[in-house]
Amino acid sequence: MAIALDEALKALVCFFERLIFPPKTIIIHAGKLDRKVYFIEKGITRSYVLHSGKQITAWFSKEGDAACGSWDLYRNKAGFEYVETLEETTAYSVSIRKLNELYRSYIDLANWMRVLQQENFFRLQDIHIRRLNWSAQERYEHLTKECPELFQRVNLGYIASFLGITQQSLSRIRANGRFLT
Repeated sequence: MAIALDEALKALVCFFERLIFPPKTIIIHAGKLDRKVYFIEKGITRSYVLHSGKQITAWFSKEGDAACGSWDLYRNKAGFEYVETLEETTAYSVSIRKLNELYRSYIDLANWMRVLQQENFFRLQDIHIRRLNWSAQERYEHLTKECPELFQRVNLGYIASFLGITQQSLSRIRANGRFLT
C-alpha cells in the first residue's frame, strides 16, 4: 500500500499550485463557491463564521493541515465559513475537480483524504461536546495542553472566540492560572 500511496501523492503534487499569502488574507469567502483545497506548508489560518455581525472562530489550521470550505468540498455549494491567514502562509492549492479525479484513479489517495477528514470530524465533535459540558477554565486548559503554540501565534481574541468565551473572560482565566502553577 505504501508504494501505491507514494504514487498517488506524486500524482497529487503534480497538480499543486504554490501560493504565498500575506497575513490577514481571506482565502475562502462565505457565500462564494471556492473549488480549491489548500494544503498548508507554513503558516496558520483560522476558519470563522459571521453570527449577528460578530466573527466566531471555528477552527485553526497550521502546518500539515488542509483548509477548505466544507460545503465547497462535499456539496459543490458555496459555504458559510471564511478562512483567513493569520501569518504569512505558504500553501499548495489543488482544485476540487482535480482532487475528485485523482480519488477515482487512486483509491489510496481517497482513503488518505477520508482519514484526514474523519479525524477533523472527530476533532470538531470533541470541541462541540467540550463546549456543552466543560467549563471555560477546562476548555482553556485543554487547549493549552493540546495546542500550546496557538498562544504564541494567534490573537487572544480569536482564541477566546474559539473557546466560546469573551476576551475578558480569557484574560481572567489566564491571570488566575498563573497562581495555580
